[in-house]
Amino acid sequence: MSSLIQKYNIPGPRYTSYPTVPYWDKKGISKENWIASFQKSFTESNQSEGISIYIHLPFCESLCTFCACHKHITKRHEVEEDYIDTVLKEWELYVNLVDEKPLIKEIHLGGGTPTFFSSFQLKKLIDGLFVYADRHADYEFSLEGHPNNTTKEQLQTLYDLGFTRISFGVQDYDPIVQKAIHRIQPFENVENATRWSREIGFTSVSHDLIFGLPFQTKENIIETIEKTKLLQPDRISFYSYAHVPWVKGVGQRGFNEKDLPKDDEKRELYEVGKELFAELGYVEIGMDHFALKTDSLYKATQEKTLHRNFMGYTANKTLLMVGLGMSAISDSWYAFAQNVKTVKEYQKLVNEGEIPIFKGHFLSEEDLIIRKHILNMMCHFNSTWDKNDLEIIELEKHFSFLKEMVADGLVILDKNSLTIPEKARPYVRNICMAFDVRLQKSKPETQLFSMTI
Repeated sequence: MSSLIQKYNIPGPRYTSYPTVPYWDKKGISKENWIASFQKSFTESNQSEGISIYIHLPFCESLCTFCACHKHITKRHEVEEDYIDTVLKEWELYVNLVDEKPLIKEIHLGGGTPTFFSSFQLKKLIDGLFVYADRHADYEFSLEGHPNNTTKEQLQTLYDLGFTRISFGVQDYDPIVQKAIHRIQPFENVENATRWSREIGFTSVSHDLIFGLPFQTKENIIETIEKTKLLQPDRISFYSYAHVPWVKGVGQRGFNEKDLPKDDEKRELYEVGKELFAELGYVEIGMDHFALKTDSLYKATQEKTLHRNFMGYTANKTLLMVGLGMSAISDSWYAFAQNVKTVKEYQKLVNEGEIPIFKGHFLSEEDLIIRKHILNMMCHFNSTWDKNDLEIIELEKHFSFLKEMVADGLVILDKNSLTIPEKARPYVRNICMAFDVRLQKSKPETQLFSMTI
């Protein structure tokens, strides 16, 4: 196992999309073409499966140095009103492009810190969406919360608006680790936020943990999971720390490279965590995720309906996902489009009546087939192909990349299928890379991605 980790621990995408953002076509996508793709997807799917909406709420009161998300650091809460007004204006721009009311199946509030916003502004946001839309019969609304500033009032407000799923960023309970990543967060705050959520009626509470953080040890992981055990979240995300100091806005001020657990040491942290989760009744779901058997994510795995997109793993799949807010990415299935990355420019464009995208990508026929297989491997750890797939993407060419993986026991390859055995699941990103035509054609000259293991 040690030699395999050293061999395969290379920079690689996390595949929340295919093609990955650095490999979108350089020529981009015009607003007219994006609008046409949005309208096509909406027409095909709105009445049947509805649409998903991701809303990026970018404000944070302080910078966590492990975070590579697009965010805006401020303690000035007067920014809330203008930002929410702008998001609703952007939504209205999209609604004006279609002839029927959108049926919203899924809403996810991401960040930044969604719980930076007051209960009043959060209610204004969700009520504003439904001025122009209706709820799908099978809707599910979720959000990310920071335990330090999540209030019972916010949770009650969101529950009354239809939210039943919440994810709290925990990361690690060790005070030395917390200081290094600038995320001082007492256990009591997590305990209160979790307890309030359940008392109010949230049916799924998730905790995000990270392994591979600076100064983190095996003992840290065990202690963090022992505390997590006391609260029994329905889901646990156990992410590998993505060390990407070259990304703008990522501060590494509390630590440096020598403070990070490396290779075998880092992998041991994951294996220890995985073993403890199993003892507590959690089942591994896709990559980095664990769920109790009572949770919808587990049920989606059993029913082969698990899906992965820019919001991560979800039990709901819709053809169309509209991203609202600064830096949000939309997905029509046939194309991707990303909004501009600063609050100032985002608000300027929307207030001028413009859909605020600045880049995007049209998926070719080849892209769509590769996307299907990468999704299958990420969600189900296997994929099958037919004659049409073989002809369009010339899969045999990719088999050469897989020969060593077969020899190393990471994949089982048949004539028309590929299966990833359980012991090889930590290498799923590497296996997907073997199918990534765009990555194979143009290896990056500089590091674009975090390490795979």
